[in-house]
Amino acid sequence: MLVSQILKDKANQGVLTVTKDTSVADASAILSREKVGAVIVSEDGVHPQGIVSERDIVRELGARGTGCLTDPVSAIMTEKLIGCVPGDRAIAVLQKMTEGRFRHMPVMDGDEMVGLVSIGDVVKARLEELGQQAESLKSMIMGY
Repeated sequence: MLVSQILKDKANQGVLTVTKDTSVADASAILSREKVGAVIVSEDGVHPQGIVSERDIVRELGARGTGCLTDPVSAIMTEKLIGCVPGDRAIAVLQKMTEGRFRHMPVMDGDEMVGLVSIGDVVKARLEELGQQAESLKSMIMGY
C-alpha cells in the first residue's frame, strides 16, 4: 500500500502544527486534547521545521522537571526530520521508522508537507494489505 492511500484512509487528514514559540505546556495540551502523539513545528503549516512528540516532552520533564513547560517548543523539538513521499510503500516507511526509532513521519511533496503518518497508521495499512493478499491466495488455491 502506498502512503497516498494511507492518507486518504485516515479519518483526520489534517496535520496539527504549532509555531516555534508555542510553549511546551500548550503543545502538551494540544496533544492531550487531540489524542495524538506529536505535532509538527511550522510557522506556515506547510514547511516543517521540526516535530515535538510525547517522548520529547516526557524526556525533558524527567531531566529538568516542570520548569521546561514554560520553554518554547523550539528548545526541545527534533529538528532533523525524516520524511516520506506519497508514492512510498508502507513497508519502506515502517523500515525507516523502525531504524530511526520514531513513530511519526511527515509526508512531503517537494518542500511542502501534505500529511503526517504515524506508525499506527502504517501498521494498520500493512495489516489490511496482508489480509487482502491472504484472501487472494486462498481464492487462488480454492479455485474461486
